[in-house]
Formats: sequence, structure tokens, C-alpha cells
Amino acid sequence: MKQTPSPETQNNAQAMAKATQKPGQTKEQTKLIAAGIEKGIAEYKKREKAKSRERDKARKQRLKAKNNDYESDEVDSLNEESYSQMTSLTWVLLGLLLLSWAGFAAYFLML
Repeated sequence: MKQTPSPETQNNAQAMAKATQKPGQTKEQTKLIAAGIEKGIAEYKKREKAKSRERDKARKQRLKAKNNDYESDEVDSLNEESYSQMTSLTWVLLGLLLLSWAGFAAYFLML
């Protein structure tokens, strides 16, 4: 898949080729230099695009990892809170159970 350079890139390459033109250089040589510059610009843009994609992937991975860490910390804190609530609830229920058994024992002893 061969992509043609944009007109802006072609104009920039042509301007650079003319700016570096030596005395006695033919139009054909200048065109070849301009083509080389176009190719260089295209390669540069391709490399920068790839670097940009890699940076974006890395940024997204960092954000995803940060969100996962936050969620796991949140779950851990919720688990700790739930555990402490369950522990206190267990003791309360155990106390009520003992109190009810003591009440039943006292009721039956009164009969």
C-alpha cells in the first residue's frame, strides 16, 4: 500500500531541495533530492505516529493499572469494614442468644 505524500509535504520538500540547490545542478537532480526529502519526511511522520501510539498505549495501561489499584484498595477497605461489622454483629447475636437461653432457663425454673 503505497501512500502518496500530501501536497504540503511535497511543497516543503521542493522548497528544501531548491534552498539547498548547488550551482550547476539540473532540474532532474533537484527533483530526485526533493523525492528523497519527501521520503524522509514520510518516514519521520510514520515513526512519530508509531511513537505516539506507543505512548498512548502506555498511558492507557497506566490509567488502567491505577484504576485497578484504586478498586482493589477500595474492595480491601470494604472487606475490612465488613469483617469488623460482622465480628461485632456476631458478638451481639451471641449475647442475645445467651440472654434468651438464660431467660428460658429462668422461666422454666419459675414454673
